[in-house]
Amino acid sequence: MATITILADNRSENPLFATEHGLSIYMETDSHKLLLDTGASDLFITNAERAGIDLEQVDYLFLSHGHVDHTGGLQHFLRLNTKAKVLLSSHIIGNEFYSKREYLHSITSTADFDKFSHRLLPTDKNVTIEGSIHILTNIQQTHPLPLGNKNLYIKHGEGAYTRDDFRHEMALYTDGILFTGCAHSGLLNILNACPMPTHTVIGGFHLLDARRGDAYESQEELIGLARTLKEKHTRTTFYTSHCTGDQAFATMKGVMNENLQRFTCGETLEV
Repeated sequence: MATITILADNRSENPLFATEHGLSIYMETDSHKLLLDTGASDLFITNAERAGIDLEQVDYLFLSHGHVDHTGGLQHFLRLNTKAKVLLSSHIIGNEFYSKREYLHSITSTADFDKFSHRLLPTDKNVTIEGSIHILTNIQQTHPLPLGNKNLYIKHGEGAYTRDDFRHEMALYTDGILFTGCAHSGLLNILNACPMPTHTVIGGFHLLDARRGDAYESQEELIGLARTLKEKHTRTTFYTSHCTGDQAFATMKGVMNENLQRFTCGETLEV
């Protein structure tokens, strides 16, 4: 059994909890206290206080990928918590990430990684921490990636950009729970990379709603994905919100029913 509290997300049904375009989740199991991403700012700290959660007691911080809406609160956390180690991809450090959605802008972490290097546990391989925290890297892209990735880039030198291949994205598994971050690598690919039995999947799915200039999945593609998830993972409950559009969620919910749920900022789940 694990207790999961959403500390930062785009949506909330509780006026006590502020929102932002970002994701941060607190997870407490019988073995560990984990923080999964830090949102875009220090908002997750304020919301943790409102939820009665002491972030100073967190054992590990996991960063799913390098984008600022998941890493923007890193320095705030490391100043607050003096003991937690940070699990992250070695491909985050030193890279610059950009989005061309609407206009060219940086989505690179603002954290000073050198300052906190003694707290970091970077990896580019699958690792297991203390026997129960499994970090999944180098996710094979067998199934299609989210179409919204088309506007995401890595900067190389002055004015040179290449499409982001998301080698900096990782997933975390513990006690039957799989955290997807934004699932830029594709939800089915992340599930394939996890050999352990999974009863709960939580995180963003990066399935965008239609907007001018965006690439997005058709209703038929969303229905196909939902059917695959429901048929292959019949005993798994999927929770999503951040970077999953309202229309995309509604389409998939129509197929998956109780297997698909939405989380909101300030909500606590017992899974």
